[in-house]
Amino acid sequence: MAESTRLVDLVQLRVDEFVSERTRELAAIAPELGHFTDVTRSFLSGGKRFRALFCYWGWQSVTATIDNFDPLADAVTGPALPGIVLAASALEVFHAAALVHDDIMDNSDTRRGAPSAHKRFETLHRDGAWTGDAVAFGRSAGLLLGDLLLGWSDELFDRGTSLLADPAAGAAGRAEFATMRTEVTAGQYLDILEENAWASYPDAEALPRAHRVIVYKSAKYSIEAPLAIGAALGGGSAAQLAALRCFGLPLGVAYQLRDDMLGVFGDPDVTGKPAGDDLREGKRTVLIALARTKLPTHVRHVIDELLGDSDLDSQQVEMIRTSLIECGAVDHVERIIDHNVGLAQAAIRDAPLAASARSQLLDLADTVTRRVA
Repeated sequence: MAESTRLVDLVQLRVDEFVSERTRELAAIAPELGHFTDVTRSFLSGGKRFRALFCYWGWQSVTATIDNFDPLADAVTGPALPGIVLAASALEVFHAAALVHDDIMDNSDTRRGAPSAHKRFETLHRDGAWTGDAVAFGRSAGLLLGDLLLGWSDELFDRGTSLLADPAAGAAGRAEFATMRTEVTAGQYLDILEENAWASYPDAEALPRAHRVIVYKSAKYSIEAPLAIGAALGGGSAAQLAALRCFGLPLGVAYQLRDDMLGVFGDPDVTGKPAGDDLREGKRTVLIALARTKLPTHVRHVIDELLGDSDLDSQQVEMIRTSLIECGAVDHVERIIDHNVGLAQAAIRDAPLAASARSQLLDLADTVTRRVA
């Protein structure tokens, strides 16, 4: 995994350079715009960089032309490497934009153990004793920051594709990037739709609808799309991209199912989110859909009433957790995770991909589904 570690370091370096350029650009407009870049630097520092890693290994799986990869040394001279690193960095900027918008939609106060972007702007308003509504200011500024980051991700992605020798590969990667943006936006809408309209649909539709949210909000965007983008930028064949999709989609489902479990049972000191945050947000996840098929009617009604209550106390959270465990929903989700990881592993076992990349992808599969944050 040393290669992945070095790639993460290089992505951080490229992101920092890009933000520094934009900081100077914004400062020339008005010094107050430093608020944007201050929050941006915070949001783009650290993180697990899974999307960048899957993008890189998607590329490496169809190229495999560089042995003993050392990005800090080879990035200057390698003909294709700078382009794929910039494209991978663009995915991280896009991810930051999605997090900013997601926290606004979910009314999340924290992100990675620190205030979310709109809360930082809200605090700025309060500390400055400005006129008007601090909450409204925070949300509006957060929306604008998310939009700005979306534009910057496009700029950085195009900068990366311009360095590729094959224009057709750049165009193919750009098409995959555009598809990803459409799908994740659709998935976000389906997510908030389920939180609000779930009771208007038959109970029998709850599980497939929750699975649909997972696929489009997270599974494709987190793993399948980055793999496809990287492979397309590397000039991958139709067979190679198909193998990576067959690996990425079930792994993405397992990844999001693990995220849903952490949203209910995760340690706040590790996840950076309050305990049971997804319960307060009213997330209609696969975990909840499965539980509703297993719980006694009276318990199901109680949980339906509590989900989405932002004032849930620790005892109520614990009651819901206990119910999810005792009815067997938690064990069921763990079995689904294991099943999807198995599907992903089988999909690339004999795929026409570089052996070294297959090994790294299998390691990443274990990392993303067994994480604790």
